[in-house]
Amino acid sequence: MCRLFGMSAGQERAKATFWLLEAPDSLSAQSRREPDGTGLGWFGEDDGPHVSKQAIAAYGDARFATEAHELRSRTFIAHIRFASTGGLELRNTHPFEQEGRLFAHNGVVEDLAALDARLGDARMLVKGDTDSERLFALITREIAAGGGDVEAGIVSACTWVAGNLPLLSINFVLTSADRLWALRYPDAHELYVLERDAGSPLEHASSLGSRVSSPHGASRPLVVLASERMDDDPGWRLLSPGELLQVSPTLEVSSRHVLDGPPSRLLTLADLEPRARASQGGAASQALKR
Repeated sequence: MCRLFGMSAGQERAKATFWLLEAPDSLSAQSRREPDGTGLGWFGEDDGPHVSKQAIAAYGDARFATEAHELRSRTFIAHIRFASTGGLELRNTHPFEQEGRLFAHNGVVEDLAALDARLGDARMLVKGDTDSERLFALITREIAAGGGDVEAGIVSACTWVAGNLPLLSINFVLTSADRLWALRYPDAHELYVLERDAGSPLEHASSLGSRVSSPHGASRPLVVLASERMDDDPGWRLLSPGELLQVSPTLEVSSRHVLDGPPSRLLTLADLEPRARASQGGAASQALKR
């Protein structure tokens, strides 16, 4: 399945090198299992959004390695793609940018004709073929309709999708220059959060008993979101189904449950076309049993 990553460093810019390249289950390592595209998003000194992506695996992308070593940002977003909808093209590679925000998604939403109809004029925000970019466009439309309230826009868009479209999962990470949001829904895929205190070392024990450490980010607090635990830190917490998490510019983490119960048209792996089923193979075992 696709892999999500988000990081917030609060009010000071930081590097994400450890998580992208060095952690035991870094994004680079994960890309050996999800080969269909790599994308990294960050915000520059002027708080403008930047996206670098290739329709190739991260472990074979020299640009990804260079940027992972060099870039600093208050928030990062990254995505490792295992395609379910849309061709293996740059325009279908996450993250996507709309209205100064960046978005990456893990899951499947079907009945795209109905979603397009719901988008109306916001359909022009969509440049590619994916369900993910359409979901982002709906969130962007609802944010605008709510006067710029991002959380309200997320809740409005996702409540409509959960009530009207067939879906397996709408796990996602959304970032602005200084804030991060993440949603896990329903329970087909996992999404974890790690709140790290300043000064605790970024290191892990290997299977051979040695330790690998990294100075990147170790001197400051961080909040990290990921589809799976990326190291052996015991602080990783699994978001519960329907939980919407927000990280403020001061690294205050808050969350609330915004979607209760299953979607009205819940998909299982058995319902998916072969390509989508292969891409979502990491879904929780209960998804096969429903």
